[in-house]
Amino acid sequence: MTSIAVVVGSTREGSFNRALGRLAVRALEAQGATVTDVDLSAFNLPLYSAALEANAFPPDAVRLKELFSAQQGLLFVSPEYNGSVSPLLKNAIDWASRPTGDESLVALTAYRGKASAVMSASISPFGGLRGLMHLRQILSTVQTLVIPEQVLVPGAHAAFDESGNLKDALPASLVDATAARLVAVAKAIG
Repeated sequence: MTSIAVVVGSTREGSFNRALGRLAVRALEAQGATVTDVDLSAFNLPLYSAALEANAFPPDAVRLKELFSAQQGLLFVSPEYNGSVSPLLKNAIDWASRPTGDESLVALTAYRGKASAVMSASISPFGGLRGLMHLRQILSTVQTLVIPEQVLVPGAHAAFDESGNLKDALPASLVDATAARLVAVAKAIG
């Protein structure tokens, strides 16, 4: 089975991106993937700094990196913060990118050779598009293969029904299509 981690860059109660992440988990499981739903609030990740890394690499950063390393694919769901990714998600990506043990500075073992996908839900009419452009660039820089499919949910405050499903058929179908492509690509390159 193909292993995929779903990482949501929001810990806010009632987060639209957390709701989108839950839909992504179900869609990935429907494609036969083994899914790890990563709750970033369960990781004590201080703001990344080289000094902190040199003196006391956080144990939870190692744990997150190991979790990412064990996957064949990664799906990131991020709210848009001032036209970019959430600081929570960027910090997690940064910590997991750092070398541990005898790794070289550019080992990128949590990311290299993995497929990734991106999704966003936003109250804006653009659905988080600007943030996903930055997220794609970050993920490409850490050597993941970012699939072209993506999910944008505009007007997120009115996009979900009482059961947490998307009301509009288009973004709902894109969640399924993105999950299917991510599993196929992760299996092919993994």
